[in-house]
Amino acid sequence: MLVKAINPFIMHIPVTGSQIADSTHTISHWGVVGLEIETRNGLCGYGFTGTHAHLPSDQLIAQCIETCYAPLLEGEDLNDVNRIWAKMTRHPAMQWVGRAGITTLAMAAIDIALWDLKAKAVERPLWSLLGGQVRDKVRAYNTDVGWLSIDDKELVNGAMRAVQGGFTGIKVKVGSTVERDLRRLEAVRRAIGPDVTLAVDGNGKWDLPTCMRFCKSAEGLDLLWFEEPLWHDDVKGHAQLAQSSRIPIALGEQLYSQDAFAEFFHQNAIHWVQPDVTRMAGITEVWRVCEMAYSHRLPVAPHAGDMSQVHVHLSYAHPACQVLEYIPWIKDAFTDPAEVVDGYFVLPQEPGAGTTPTFEAADQFSQPLR
Repeated sequence: MLVKAINPFIMHIPVTGSQIADSTHTISHWGVVGLEIETRNGLCGYGFTGTHAHLPSDQLIAQCIETCYAPLLEGEDLNDVNRIWAKMTRHPAMQWVGRAGITTLAMAAIDIALWDLKAKAVERPLWSLLGGQVRDKVRAYNTDVGWLSIDDKELVNGAMRAVQGGFTGIKVKVGSTVERDLRRLEAVRRAIGPDVTLAVDGNGKWDLPTCMRFCKSAEGLDLLWFEEPLWHDDVKGHAQLAQSSRIPIALGEQLYSQDAFAEFFHQNAIHWVQPDVTRMAGITEVWRVCEMAYSHRLPVAPHAGDMSQVHVHLSYAHPACQVLEYIPWIKDAFTDPAEVVDGYFVLPQEPGAGTTPTFEAADQFSQPLR
């Protein structure tokens, strides 16, 4: 397959309600920045990367796709995904200006589009192309009921509604004050009972002493994990916290390479591995991280935020993947939405990576590229 045209796009899709907040930011829309790759044989592949819907930075990603990386696809056989990924990663000019951030998010959209094309060319869903279905079900945990912006009463009510709807896992954001967060978590645990997993996510806000104080008081809540308790690159701090508490540590959505994960593995600073295709320049590198986790016998919970359209394929295909985050903001903008029924993600059936936007979404949510 050879390139005929590359068409970047930007969509801004409203989040649940008017806005949501965790410990570090508040947003009202989710950004979907990506591209369509048209091939000379008539196929179209789509890839995207998730953002906070900040139009100027989204436009930078789209321009990076169009002006920096698209020319590197000219003359390449688009089936050679690993070769193209290495070409983009090792390109001297692009490696010089950035091995993370905008360049990586732009690469992610391209890599996903290439995998989407590769799967469509053989008329199979991506999970099948990645090696086939390795589990009957992928359990979903619901994050959309647990934002810090939700008041205490609605937090409990939302968690109970999610459980009544079939979810067996809930995640609640923390990072306000230890006292308030503990009070909210205790109320949720009482409401959902002992048979539903309860995880927490700090989004990297707290320091080590605060995390240790929180963990000491929270150990009786039977938490599945404490996600991003500390600043994202603080390997030593995470290792100290892991040694001092019985609560498992989860992280990875802000790591940009398998080498970054390797250091957390080496320091025994991680228990749940959470790679994200946006930060890791696509599926190609995330698969490698899943293999590393599997070799360490560590479970993977791919970060959605919201890349569930792609991560559901990964979760069905890789044996290390155990659970997947459910955030429903963007799913209906795609022809094969990442649906959850009775607490489990439905196995995708359409050819591709689940990244083909609907015509309605493209019309309704599109933003200017410049």
